[in-house]
Amino acid sequence: MKTLTDVLSQVEQYAAAELRPRAGRFEAQEAIPREVLQGLAKHGIFGATLPTIYGGLALDPIQYGQLTEMVGKACNSVRELLTVHVSLVGESILRWGTGEQKQYWLPKMATGEVLAAFALTEPEVGSDANGIDSSYRQEGDHFILNGRKKWISFGDLADLYLVLASRGDEMTAFLVDSTMTGVSTTKMSNLLASNASHLAEIHFQDVEVPLGNVLGRVGGGFAYVVNSALDHGRYSIAWAGVAIAQEALDGMVTYGRTRRQGGRVIGAYAEVQQMIAEASVNIHASRALCIAAGQKRRDKHPDAVIETTMAKYFTSKMAMKVATDAVQVFGGNGFSREYPVERLFREAKALEIIEGTSQVLQPVIAQHALRTCYQQGWWRA
Repeated sequence: MKTLTDVLSQVEQYAAAELRPRAGRFEAQEAIPREVLQGLAKHGIFGATLPTIYGGLALDPIQYGQLTEMVGKACNSVRELLTVHVSLVGESILRWGTGEQKQYWLPKMATGEVLAAFALTEPEVGSDANGIDSSYRQEGDHFILNGRKKWISFGDLADLYLVLASRGDEMTAFLVDSTMTGVSTTKMSNLLASNASHLAEIHFQDVEVPLGNVLGRVGGGFAYVVNSALDHGRYSIAWAGVAIAQEALDGMVTYGRTRRQGGRVIGAYAEVQQMIAEASVNIHASRALCIAAGQKRRDKHPDAVIETTMAKYFTSKMAMKVATDAVQVFGGNGFSREYPVERLFREAKALEIIEGTSQVLQPVIAQHALRTCYQQGWWRA
């Protein structure tokens, strides 16, 4: 019988053999082949955090973070699938779904038979989820859904969408099968990054959604589903920052030990060593932040959400800095798609935008600090 250690070891081997050598090709072809996803499914990672009763691996938050780093180092696009499929949709159904919804969807998601996408963002709505235009109305025993979503990772590949729509001041989450009449997608191409992540616009035209497909309660889409889903997503993105930065650092070290300029390897120059040293320390600190957040999530500590927010904020900015330095170390070759640092640089930038931009997260972190420091009485000093 396979242990969890065996499973993670096999995933790491698969990632090294099948994902890392092909990550650039996936990006150029703007797709991840189905056989690659099927190969991943055999290792059970699509049910990474789901309980074993649904066919999942039942990874705790720290184990899931380590899996995210492992996969993200090899291929960020596959990591994106983990984020939306497992963190955003799987965790949401697990927490807010009815018994029937869990029994129907989660086993299929765990095996990869069903791939899921999170449909929140719209052409005119990003971080301000309260402003979505997609709408619904009730007619008898079903809802009628209309609207347009954009920037949806794996939107043109998913079998299931977790869709957020509004009716006046209320927002509701729906589970929408991609085969429902009125659902169509338009794949997005030629992007700065994430071209292999099957980003798409999704159109909903008079889609009839059964009452039983509401996730959570009617009107509880924002306060419950969105907030908790984005929290899970930010935790995954925090580890993605560690993954991209570590891969960039590994590239810097390898290149620094082999590339020669001025009669010696460039790794012997103090300027290059400084960038490698700073990257090493920042990655170490970022991983520690992620582990601390994971421990609080595992223990259901009340500070788990803010710790996750801080980890996402710090690691995304750190990944951008490390990837930028990696391009600098590679010099002219850093501009070439022959070397992965060019792709890592582009992928790192996306982390500062998705699941809450750095600018959106800053006041959240600041307000927490102002509140807690005041309660601790620092102002009396």
